[in-house]
Amino acid sequence: MVIFVGTKVDKKMVQIRQSHEEDAEVIAGFQIKMALETENLALDPETVQQGVLNVYRNPAKGKYIVASLGEQVVGSLLLTYEWSDWRDNTVVWIQSVYVLPEYRKHGVFHALYEMVKAMVNEDPSFAGIRLYVDRTNHDAQKVYSKSGMNGDHYQVFEWMK
Repeated sequence: MVIFVGTKVDKKMVQIRQSHEEDAEVIAGFQIKMALETENLALDPETVQQGVLNVYRNPAKGKYIVASLGEQVVGSLLLTYEWSDWRDNTVVWIQSVYVLPEYRKHGVFHALYEMVKAMVNEDPSFAGIRLYVDRTNHDAQKVYSKSGMNGDHYQVFEWMK
C-alpha cells in the first residue's frame, strides 16, 4: 500500500492511502453528511453502507482514497473509471469527496488530489482526471480551481431513477 504524506494539520502529518474495508463505516458516514450538507438530501444509511461495501468487494467499481491523522480518517474520495474512445485510455473520476469540517482549509483535499494526480501521471493507461460538483457548491469549486482543475469544458447532465 502506497502512503503519500501530505500537509501538516495541528503539527501532525496527514497521510494519504488507499482505503480498506475497515474504513467503510467512516466513509459511509462521510457520504451521508456530504449529501445533507451539499444537497440537503437525507440518504438511507443502510443503502449507503451497502454501496460503500460494494466498492470494496468489487474493485472494478472503483476505490477509495483516505486522508488520516494518526488513526482518524479525516477525509476521503472515491475513484471511478470511464473509458474514453477519443483517447484510447481511461479517465479517472473523483467522486464522493468529503473532508471533516474542522480539517477543511488545511490542504487535506489538496493532498488527496496530489496522490491521485501522481497515480494518474505514473500510469500510461490513464488519460486524466475529472470530477463534477454541484453548481451551488462554490466553496468546493474554489478548492478544485486552486488545485489546478478547471470547470470550463463540460457540463454534466443526468437522469436518475
